[in-house]
Amino acid sequence: MSRVAADSPAPSPPAPDRPVPSSPGRRRVDSASSERASRSWWDVDAADYHRTHGAFLGVDSPTGEFVWCPEGLHEGDVHLLGDVHDRDVLEIGCGSAPCSRWLAHRGARAVGLDISAGMLAHGAAAIDRARASEPDSPVPALLQASAEALPFADASFDVVCSAFGAVPFVADSARVMREAARVLRPGGRWVFSVNHPMRWIFPDDPGPDGLTATIPYFDRTPYAEFDPDGTATYVEHHRTVGDRVREIVAAGLTLVDIVEPDWPEWLDREWGQWSPLRGRVFPGTAIFCCAKPDSAAE
Repeated sequence: MSRVAADSPAPSPPAPDRPVPSSPGRRRVDSASSERASRSWWDVDAADYHRTHGAFLGVDSPTGEFVWCPEGLHEGDVHLLGDVHDRDVLEIGCGSAPCSRWLAHRGARAVGLDISAGMLAHGAAAIDRARASEPDSPVPALLQASAEALPFADASFDVVCSAFGAVPFVADSARVMREAARVLRPGGRWVFSVNHPMRWIFPDDPGPDGLTATIPYFDRTPYAEFDPDGTATYVEHHRTVGDRVREIVAAGLTLVDIVEPDWPEWLDREWGQWSPLRGRVFPGTAIFCCAKPDSAAE
């Protein structure tokens, strides 16, 4: 998920090894610069991220967990991916791979891909801990690569998924849709969760100040932070709901559903700008459920 799981985040105190951002705000950033920023940010932020969110995401669970969003929606309850047993499943932007590990324990041949070596190292450590207590524990393969250039042959997977892991952080999300479609087999599913596009219009504040719309919904200029030399250190991109739908359709995929999770009554946890206060008023997450048409039915 995003640094503070937000579409329009305010700068937070940098980690000790990260330069203090200068002039954070809205500025165009190309794919290469955005990719470099995400790789370095998540490498540096990995430890803090896991201290704050690891338990909620199930990183230390022996079998992993598949949590779609800060609202706590769990794949085991909603089954957006369908039956994954004996299926080839790719997770794009897996982070430390709790979702991929959960999938592997349900019989999937799971592959977790992420751009950050730091995040993948946390995933490898979790796998080592699980294997220490259960040597035969099924585990996913982990791979470092970009979501905009998946290193797989056409029609390699039955299911492709991403739980906040990649789509908000790529400059060319249409290319990610095309890549997901390319590596899917006919009849396969592509399901991804992102911060709900309407969240872009609100300040990054979990309290009452975050209930007032102040930012144009139609402004697609990404939020970015830069070091004193002008190098992007953090970038998050915005697309409207219509943009997402058009990118999905242009990739040759069928949009099956858009899930907007309610804020559950049991959850009193804040995550950046996600909070019970805001969650009772408007959605924080959008999950796009897509399918690749079965060639036999075309």
